[in-house]
Amino acid sequence: MEDGANAVRGEAALRVGGVTLVLRPSFAALVAAEGELGPLFALVERAAAGKLALSEMVALFWHCLRERPDGMMREDFAEGVTAGGLAAATPALKGLLGQILAGR
Repeated sequence: MEDGANAVRGEAALRVGGVTLVLRPSFAALVAAEGELGPLFALVERAAAGKLALSEMVALFWHCLRERPDGMMREDFAEGVTAGGLAAATPALKGLLGQILAGR
């Protein structure tokens, strides 16, 4: 794929700071996210109700990064996601939440 994301693996692409990053909701990534954010089904419910916090979305993305660019800190990543806007992040969020519910 042009953006490097493999849909068969449930991956999603996200542009942050002019770089396309790939989010992969692997078991290890989702366990790490759940450790920080609490149960993933509750996260999905908050998202469906329009009550997902920006910090929660960024945390989910951070844990699901397939590869982190050298030197990218979480604060830089969060600023980049915010600067890109919610509209740009929504397709990736939708893809990850769909994978959490459907599994692969």
